[in-house]
Amino acid sequence: MILVIAEKPSVAQTIAAALGVKEKKDGYIEGNGYLVSWCVGHLVQLSEAAAYGEQYRKWSYNSLPILPQEWKYTVAADKRAQFATLKDLMHREDVSEVVNACDAGREGELIFRFVYEVAGCKKPMRRLWISSMETGAIRSGFDNLKDGQDYDPLYSSALCRAKADWIIGINATRLFSILYNHTLNVGRVQTPTLKMLVDRDAAISTFKKEKYYHVRLDLSGADAVSKRFPATDEAQALKKSCETSQAVCTSLVKEKKTAAPPKLFDLTSLQREANRIYGYTAKQTLDLAQALYEKKLLTYPRTDSAYLTDDMGETASGMVTLLSEKLPFLSGMDFSPEIGKLLNSKKVSDHHAIIPTRELAKTDLSALPESERNILTLAGTRLCMAAAAPHTFEAVTAVFSCAGEEFTAKGKTVLSAGWKEIERRFMATLKKKADPEDNEDNAPDLNVPPFTEGQTFEHPAAKVTEHDTTPPKPHNEASLLSAMERAGNEETDPDAERRGLGTPATRAAVIEKLVNGGFVTRKGKQLLPTKDGINLVCVLPETLTSPKLTAEWENRLTQIAKGQADPERFMQEIEEMARELVKTYPFLSDDKAQLFAPEREETGKCPRCGSPVYEGKKNYYCSNKECSFTMWKNDRFFAERKVTFSPKIAAALLKNGKADVKKLYSPKTGKTYAGSIVLADTGGKYVNYRVELPKK
Repeated sequence: MILVIAEKPSVAQTIAAALGVKEKKDGYIEGNGYLVSWCVGHLVQLSEAAAYGEQYRKWSYNSLPILPQEWKYTVAADKRAQFATLKDLMHREDVSEVVNACDAGREGELIFRFVYEVAGCKKPMRRLWISSMETGAIRSGFDNLKDGQDYDPLYSSALCRAKADWIIGINATRLFSILYNHTLNVGRVQTPTLKMLVDRDAAISTFKKEKYYHVRLDLSGADAVSKRFPATDEAQALKKSCETSQAVCTSLVKEKKTAAPPKLFDLTSLQREANRIYGYTAKQTLDLAQALYEKKLLTYPRTDSAYLTDDMGETASGMVTLLSEKLPFLSGMDFSPEIGKLLNSKKVSDHHAIIPTRELAKTDLSALPESERNILTLAGTRLCMAAAAPHTFEAVTAVFSCAGEEFTAKGKTVLSAGWKEIERRFMATLKKKADPEDNEDNAPDLNVPPFTEGQTFEHPAAKVTEHDTTPPKPHNEASLLSAMERAGNEETDPDAERRGLGTPATRAAVIEKLVNGGFVTRKGKQLLPTKDGINLVCVLPETLTSPKLTAEWENRLTQIAKGQADPERFMQEIEEMARELVKTYPFLSDDKAQLFAPEREETGKCPRCGSPVYEGKKNYYCSNKECSFTMWKNDRFFAERKVTFSPKIAAALLKNGKADVKKLYSPKTGKTYAGSIVLADTGGKYVNYRVELPKK
């Protein structure tokens, strides 16, 4: 028997079908000489720090840095049953070899090897390396299995990445959390992402709005615009000069331009579009795409590829035909899909681009939840757009000279709508219009009159328009995902497996972690750093807030995967980085240590020194350490009169010297009465109070 282990159940089922394996068992499928099972993602992970000794259960500076010499592994609690199944299968006497059929990439290699090592498997290992789930591709892959040891350098690369993230993440998080007495999650991906939000926030808050002016000429209905003028006087003077002068056409340029169709969706581009069009968060989009995948309506969503494999031409063509029937807004549209430009196996890594599946043919779209239907429609529309003809238009730029200044009129005439007709039809179906994109090709069509060079206009009508410079927009999920995708790319080798911050599968989780940790807040679509988020970026060294660290790691990891760099040397440098980090930050001043303390609301001013008075758990205390003024909540005066010493009463005492109370209890009579509690402070160790009855 040959044991085949895939990364996830759906892939295992597809492989089993291609190999003719049909008998379903508990946790695997058997038949035709094969046992096909699956990992369910990361079954085995690096253990938490506490696994290395009791001294690491509590966070303390003296226990840092934590640098495991013998690494320990943990099976995820909710996945132990499947691990037990795989371990049993690996040790079955009739299993002669194990095939690693996890995703063709660094993380796929890591997922399998962790299970193989922790299960104590010693049987021969071979590697299935395919990026297409088409039946032919699977069978061909099994005909050409590679020796598993050929991928040892790739495994070393994956292991180094996992260990490096563990060492820097755990040590930096513990170090800065201890120093500032506040849980501060620090990570190679998370922290630079937060830095981008903080930088954008700073650019907005420091932005100074400035006015500027344009002079505009009306030339046969065309709007010819001048350069910017910082002062209205200059613009008004030019306007007057133009009205008594001659405008001459000095240049006329006509260009045929082409806007290529957008590429198919990878996860990040799907998340961006879903945020722009529907306002979904990255996590919501991933969850919806995952739900559709589990219903077999969408291909695997956690992909960073925008292409299909070369053998998927027929599949893609059939899907376009099906979508033309299923999507009402495509009704009556005549276009010939160009499938070839969607296919490129060389640009498919672990998984191909996201497209709907044939299951759509027997699905009533109206029966799906609206949110799922939106994502499925979006993916289907993108497939049709990507396969459509380019959008072509003629751009006209006319330049005029008048009163010694240049004026420019621009226009655009559509020659062939191409893929934009599909986009237009789709956008027309939306209840709420999407945010427009800053794209020249999305500019409105403007017809420019048929000017000729040398043409003149006497005394043209002119006007001055006033404008304001605008600050950068706050990041939303769409723009942040784009920024994460591009971050550090200029420093990353072109052939590195991972580029940017995080992976398509992890970026949504990174954003959610920042929000849940209190470092980022959502305001509508906007993502804004909180006070804690801004402070965290300010206190961390640049090494941890810059995407350069990720770029450097990826370059080294790529070299390790190619067998061109020493993994041990890489890990030594990571450990040294952790040691240096701990050594650099041994202590903080009291003021700095309070940087992340919750903001206290002032109850009032101290009657003795005038400093702010704050509420504590048991008292109201003066913030001046030299002042002894304290009002205790459990003071006997209040207890005897059965009055809760509330912040409202404390504030009134501090502001007015007294607080009116309706129900004061009298121990003598056992009755309640209305009166005023008066602050009778003598400046001693304890504060005194007395009751003042209302005057009759």
